[in-house]
Amino acid sequence: MTSTDPAPELAAILGSLVPWPDDGTRADGPVAVDATDRLLLDEARERLATARRGDVVVVGDRFGALTLGALALGAPDVRVHTDAVDAERALLVNAERREQPRGTFAVHPVLGQDVLDGARLVLLQLPTSLAELTEVAELVGRYAAEDVTLLAGGRVKHMTRSMNDVLAASFTGVRATLARSKSRLLVATGPRPERRDAPPTYPVTAGLTDPELIAAARTDVVDVVAHGAAFAGASLDHGTRLLLTTSDRWPAAERVRDAVDLGSGTGLLAVVLARRYPDARVAATDRSAAAVASTRATAAANGLAPRVEATRDDAGADLPDASADVVLLNPPFHDRAAIRTDAAHRMFATAGRVLRPGGELWCVFNTPQRYRPALERAVGPTEHVAQDPRFTVTRSVRRRDRS
Repeated sequence: MTSTDPAPELAAILGSLVPWPDDGTRADGPVAVDATDRLLLDEARERLATARRGDVVVVGDRFGALTLGALALGAPDVRVHTDAVDAERALLVNAERREQPRGTFAVHPVLGQDVLDGARLVLLQLPTSLAELTEVAELVGRYAAEDVTLLAGGRVKHMTRSMNDVLAASFTGVRATLARSKSRLLVATGPRPERRDAPPTYPVTAGLTDPELIAAARTDVVDVVAHGAAFAGASLDHGTRLLLTTSDRWPAAERVRDAVDLGSGTGLLAVVLARRYPDARVAATDRSAAAVASTRATAAANGLAPRVEATRDDAGADLPDASADVVLLNPPFHDRAAIRTDAAHRMFATAGRVLRPGGELWCVFNTPQRYRPALERAVGPTEHVAQDPRFTVTRSVRRRDRS
């Protein structure tokens, strides 16, 4: 089989990359470079070779292949935004391993004008969410140069006609390339002038009055603000709804000085914690930049911004030891289109570490995952609290004899 890499130097770079925090040795772990990365770089090769400073932007780089590959193919510099903090860290780790000068690429934590202004070539790993794609497409159309080319790549089995329609709403020209190695690109050109000054679709704001949420938050309405990439959007997801039905059994207010919404999404649970525990500090963390922005906006919309501190990190790794009395957790079970439980287990370990002795973790998860033994090991004694046809809620108490 012949290599599809467009240059030997590129092949060497792509072959050296590793995912993070996975070390690449697990059979079910993610691959550092996939066929979509290679197809994007191959399609962009001529544009990259003639690019000028400020021309090239990468969005959604998973582990650094697109950024480092673009630099190897001639881009003088690259601006980068990736929603997931672990993907961002993987880029930095791989760049350091390759001794790539930091001045050749700039990582932007927020997707907006700073990263996209004047861009003439945007390389995008297609998100699975149409809402996220809508926000990205609108931002590219608004801030990039008029002659920008957006190359959006994905696995054929995950691509839908609706993705073409989303891009066509912001660009006058949208076409699909031929498939290669089960990947395909959508090529968008010609930002629609009428969209440049139109109000953006995202973030969206909604006032939620779901009975479970209102009862738990002890208010008449909870406003939620959601960016396109935020899980569940401006709504209450099924798992969180079930978790909220158990709120009357959560620790009493006098026992809680510090509370954590671990994996905060749009911040609904952070708002509930701040409402139920008016004297407590609330920490909210998520790996997603869009989720953290949504959490901060949701807290502000409910008048709780001074009480909720939202930070972006991987599975709560930056939270201090023994710093919380209660943790709420609705762990993810998907990484893009794949079902993976790594993040959940890291979050369980975080809960066991950050809870004070006697502190409680309230967790909701898909029942088939059968997480109770893992929760017992990571945190402490765990009881089954509630269950419906899809989800289970458990309560774990941090052992008092743990060091």
